[in-house]
Amino acid sequence: MPPPDTVDKLAWLSGCWLVDGAEPGTGEQWSTAAGGTMLGASRTVKGGKTTEFEFVQIRITDPGQLAYIVQPSGKAPVVFNLLRQDKANEFIFANLDNDFPSRITYRHDSQRILHASITGSLKGKLTTIAFPMTRARCDAVTSERSR
Repeated sequence: MPPPDTVDKLAWLSGCWLVDGAEPGTGEQWSTAAGGTMLGASRTVKGGKTTEFEFVQIRITDPGQLAYIVQPSGKAPVVFNLLRQDKANEFIFANLDNDFPSRITYRHDSQRILHASITGSLKGKLTTIAFPMTRARCDAVTSERSR
């Protein structure tokens, strides 16, 4: 029997990530894994203003399932259960009852490079939106990447 999934498997996600090519401040910030939970927040900045934000939890839900629980821009939370883990560097969460996105993927190629994407049915077409990110200092307020 394989060991149960834990949030510790996603400990590499903790810290701050800036979306490549986006306006300064656009990205995600993740807490360390503690108490069986990781907490995250993301922000999209366009024209110098926050246009979207979301709060996220990664935790084990009551049925014992590792889940990505997102609350976008103050809306009701949506639960995406772990669908598949490929090795230790890619996690795919899914909620097939949600049109868009129905899948959320996080993959890291190194300690500094993160590939996130959302996939689902958008206006009747299967669509994937990629968010390539680079690790940054959490106190960075510009697009300057940490060295």
